[in-house]
Amino acid sequence: MISAVAGTRTYYVYTLANKSGTLCTGVTGMIRGRVWQHKTKQVEGFTKKYNIDRLVFYEAFTDVRSAIAREKQIKGWVRRKKLELIVSLNPEWHDLSDGSYG
Repeated sequence: MISAVAGTRTYYVYTLANKSGTLCTGVTGMIRGRVWQHKTKQVEGFTKKYNIDRLVFYEAFTDVRSAIAREKQIKGWVRRKKLELIVSLNPEWHDLSDGSYG
């Protein structure tokens, strides 16, 4: 379940996947809304084209610069390393979104 840190602004680095394992990593300050946008295909481009709509990884930050730096770090990794990160925290590749969007 996605939860925020009480009393502070929270930023999220997240990775979405489709059924065949295609990945997309991003950063947002409103993860529920962002995941909902992907699930309902409101985001044009790569994620819509490849049906990338399962939240398989996320990390929360209270500092936007730290979140952006982490996103860039993960995006710079080779695929194997990204997969290792996901599997270390979500070995079954469950959709981590809790169903409450908006």
